[in-house]
Amino acid sequence: MKLHEKLLERERMNAPITVGLVGAGQMGTGLVSQVASMKGMRVSAIADIVIERARRAFLAAGVPEQAIVMADDVATADEALTAGRRVITRSADLLPQLAGLEAIIEATGVPELGARIAWLSILGRKHIVSMNVEADVTVGPLLKRMADVGGVVYTGAAGDEPAATLELYEFAQALGLTILCAGKGKNNPLDRRATPDSLAAEARARGMSPRMLCSFVDGTKTMVEMAALANATGLRPSRRGLHGPQTDIEQLTKVFALRYQGGILEEAGVVDYAIGNVAPGVFVVFTSDLPVVIDELRYLKMGDGPNWVLYRPYHLTSLETPLSVARAVLNGEPTIAPTHGMVAEVIAVAKRRLRAGEQIDGIGGSMIYGLIERAEIARAEQLLPIGIAQGAILRTDIEQGQPLTYTDVMLDENQTVVQLRRLQDQWLLTASSGAMVTSLSGGRE
Repeated sequence: MKLHEKLLERERMNAPITVGLVGAGQMGTGLVSQVASMKGMRVSAIADIVIERARRAFLAAGVPEQAIVMADDVATADEALTAGRRVITRSADLLPQLAGLEAIIEATGVPELGARIAWLSILGRKHIVSMNVEADVTVGPLLKRMADVGGVVYTGAAGDEPAATLELYEFAQALGLTILCAGKGKNNPLDRRATPDSLAAEARARGMSPRMLCSFVDGTKTMVEMAALANATGLRPSRRGLHGPQTDIEQLTKVFALRYQGGILEEAGVVDYAIGNVAPGVFVVFTSDLPVVIDELRYLKMGDGPNWVLYRPYHLTSLETPLSVARAVLNGEPTIAPTHGMVAEVIAVAKRRLRAGEQIDGIGGSMIYGLIERAEIARAEQLLPIGIAQGAILRTDIEQGQPLTYTDVMLDENQTVVQLRRLQDQWLLTASSGAMVTSLSGGRE
């Protein structure tokens, strides 16, 4: 049965998939309205620190004011859900505890909150759809393992570039094509020194959070997305920070070619990105050494070769995310997950000279940006993952452009993301991880 047919069946049974959303920003609000037009699914609860933002998201989706209930405790919230009403709350931690929800979507982009809500959702036997790629590239492998043990699905979101690129990758992989490079077009110009203050006016004009826009412009978001793709496919970063050439769709097969072909790649099987009219699309550059296949590709007007490109010219961000909910609940499968473990890491690099004693402001701030690196190199050099950097105190001065290491900082050990990361590192290095993860996920193997 197709996904849409399964949703129609849930609609006919008057048993729609019930969803809780954490984060009613631009993406979350669009998602709520999109679900309102679907069959067999409903957003039943929204958590946001700005409670009126949660209320407005429901109102924009056509939910009557009188059907919205504010709740700060489990009993009140579950009673409202049982009565068919919608719940808003300031407490993100409340949603994973609610019996009336089947799946949680986390849409804040804050690694600490993303990690904690995913962990609590798994403990609460809820499927978790993470739009928080920042948390995924930090502790995603552990969260996936915990979800597998707990009998629920941990997944990234359809609509984001990693999942959109994965569709093309799996198509090419299944056909046995040789994949040279997979990646995305970057939407914003690259400025490693961008800060929320320098982008404040543009952010206001675009209706965006300055920190979110800053993470786009300084390149951190692209690094995070390509790391998620690497961890889902096994493709490796082409180099630290990737190449990111200025190019266009027509030149992708020439630019993302091997060195001996006149391209920029040292090896096949990598992730990278492009700046230019490739955005907002995603791509996979592939080749074949079979004469009949080459002739067929030329006949189909795919180009003369020796490389060809699969290109998807769009990604619909949060408007596609409900499909990940449906796949998780109805099919028990993720849209995208770090099935290859930690292939790539996103490391923290100083935007300016940092002083000992300063507290790091995190992703999208004025102090650090992210660069992708191969996980084994990051581990060998003890480079600091950007997802656990926020709140850390600097032990020493750091020069602009210098990567941070674990020894440079005192981490905030009270953060869930830090605790999970330490556990993940231990799990990936030892054979005793099974008992450890079983214990954290509620003892179910």
